Amino acid sequence: MANVFPFRSKVSREQREHILNQKGLLIWFTGLSGSGKSTLAVQLEVMLHQQGFKTFLMDGDIIRSGVCSDLGFDVPGRVENMRRIGEIAKLLLESGLVTIASFISPFEKDRAQMKAKVGSENYFEVFVDCPVEVCEIRDTKGLYKRARKGEIKDFTGISSRYEIPESPDLIIPSSEMPIEESINLLLEKIVPRVRVPF
Repeated sequence: MANVFPFRSKVSREQREHILNQKGLLIWFTGLSGSGKSTLAVQLEVMLHQQGFKTFLMDGDIIRSGVCSDLGFDVPGRVENMRRIGEIAKLLLESGLVTIASFISPFEKDRAQMKAKVGSENYFEVFVDCPVEVCEIRDTKGLYKRARKGEIKDFTGISSRYEIPESPDLIIPSSEMPIEESINLLLEKIVPRVRVPF
């Protein structure tokens, strides 16, 4: 980009991670609205924090109410939403934080680009697998009901497609697996990735 000259810090990511005594990692939760992504993400952050890890949690509603408040939910809006989230995630990883992201992120291409943007070694994808029928029952916000009535356009799972991840790092069948068991499984997979060996 013309007239843009990226500034390079004299403190490296490795130095920041050394101070924090951890390795940065982007944990990406994807799944339908109501699948349990945010519930798992929030509880995972609590458990990692209790173990002394420095974390940051990004959620769709938080990002949409601030950084991406100017975007719609059509395909171009979703693509740009993902692009911005990716740039934020890169910054958080550079700071050495364990970054937890909970987004529907319905398109495989966008998730693949996210993985490429931050680097496969920095990316852990969790597919929260839940039938749309169960998601509708869980829908405390009434979004599915409104989508069924045509009041919400481009709603994932109803009027807009969700592409099931081709090769996620972990699949959690949230309609079958209790939260505690799911969190234990997540910790089993993630802690070795972020813990600095002594």
